[in-house]
Amino acid sequence: MLALRIDAETEQRLDALAARTGRTKSFYAREAIAAHLDDLEDFYLAEERMKDFRAEEAIPLAALKAELGLDD
Repeated sequence: MLALRIDAETEQRLDALAARTGRTKSFYAREAIAAHLDDLEDFYLAEERMKDFRAEEAIPLAALKAELGLDD
């Protein structure tokens, strides 16, 4: 179970959407969390990996394009 507080304007918008569509506010909260959870997980994974990044491991863009056969 999850309980959260949202500001009055967001709750009014959520109430209006729920009333207009016949869905519950909980449905839309679940949908919003699910839609953004992948992005948040990816962001934090990338951030963590960047901590271990070494500049000498970088590959110049031109070299990468050539390796992939994308050079012009």
